[in-house]
Amino acid sequence: MKPRFFFGLGLLSATALVHPAFGAEDARTLQIVVSKDRQSLAVYDGDKVVATSKVSTGKRGHTTPSGIFSILEKEVYHESNLYSASPMPFMQRLTWSGIALHESNSVPNYPASHGCVRMPKAFAKMLYQMTERGVHVVIADQPLVPQPFRHAMLFQPEVAPAAALFSDIELRPSTAAFLPQAQAVQVATNDVAALPMPQAIQAPPVDRAPLGILITRRGLRENVRDLQGILNDMGFATGTPDGMLGPTTMQAIEDFKKAHNITTSGGLVSPALMKAVYALAGKGEPPNGQIMVRQNFKPLFEAPAIIAEPQEALGTHFFTANTIDKVNGKADWFGVTLEDDLSKEAKKRFGITSEAQAESLDAADRALDRITIPDDVRRKIEDLLTAGSSLTISDTGIGPETGNGTDFITITNRGALGKSG
Repeated sequence: MKPRFFFGLGLLSATALVHPAFGAEDARTLQIVVSKDRQSLAVYDGDKVVATSKVSTGKRGHTTPSGIFSILEKEVYHESNLYSASPMPFMQRLTWSGIALHESNSVPNYPASHGCVRMPKAFAKMLYQMTERGVHVVIADQPLVPQPFRHAMLFQPEVAPAAALFSDIELRPSTAAFLPQAQAVQVATNDVAALPMPQAIQAPPVDRAPLGILITRRGLRENVRDLQGILNDMGFATGTPDGMLGPTTMQAIEDFKKAHNITTSGGLVSPALMKAVYALAGKGEPPNGQIMVRQNFKPLFEAPAIIAEPQEALGTHFFTANTIDKVNGKADWFGVTLEDDLSKEAKKRFGITSEAQAESLDAADRALDRITIPDDVRRKIEDLLTAGSSLTISDTGIGPETGNGTDFITITNRGALGKSG
């Protein structure tokens, strides 16, 4: 699948090293884009280039994986646990299986590493000082440039409530001793007697960490968990819904099929079984998508979603919120589309028969057009939305690299996962 959206980066030299006049107010809005084709790295704040450098990615047999990552861990000095304790100064980890950005004395103009992204010493040190955990890193075969993007599906922050106005409270003159020359001011009060100075009210702490949002096709875990809950409600005991196909759940499914004289094919939890369970429970059509939200590298909540035209591939698209204006309820989003070659197995599993939309010039628009999420989920996300929040759209789910202590990691080309150096 060849992306034709948000593509091209003619301004970068493969050997450029730019010391930036760094002006990002929040490091979390930075985005690092690595081009394996150009052997280059660019740091963006929105669509503005902050810094560039040459790099060396994985050589043949150790190809650096392509996909969407974030910085999980930082160490000024680190040693490889796979390659004879090779030094990896200014290490910024992208996967727990061993892929990282780091300094190297060997950064030729061609792939040379065991899977990591090598950088020259001066640049590696500068980049280390610029970033923090959670900064997004996109690795692609060809250059990508984040571009401003608007769509009704993209989340906008909830408008901050205006201060309450006291329209029916009597105003009376008062003198504020702390004003120069005891200037007279008008003080709002609902009593002719002077009111005591109110004590400051401490608002409960609010976690303003950026959100990681993933919209993808439903996997077996989500279907089984919902199936368990519905079957429990219908009197077919599955135990606590956990998304696992244990003996109790499998027996409940067989009991349900026997009670309703239902014969299905295509696996134990087939689309036909899901449709039958939802219909008999009066719940309409089963959802085919899922929206998942993480914060501080931990799962926050998730909910079902609907993907229209499920036979069409969505493609892989990544959006970041650069600035948040809560006064006007606006967020500035920037996006890229990544090349993603779906395997035959994935297409069969998700019922994908066409990739025409995902290969079109307006692939990201068309993917967003097809997604519907519950209104209450949208409101919850928009209430929590902060600068640096991200949205990934992908056909292939969370993948094995997403786990404890990660944001959503989307791999579009597996490359050298499990290698480093």
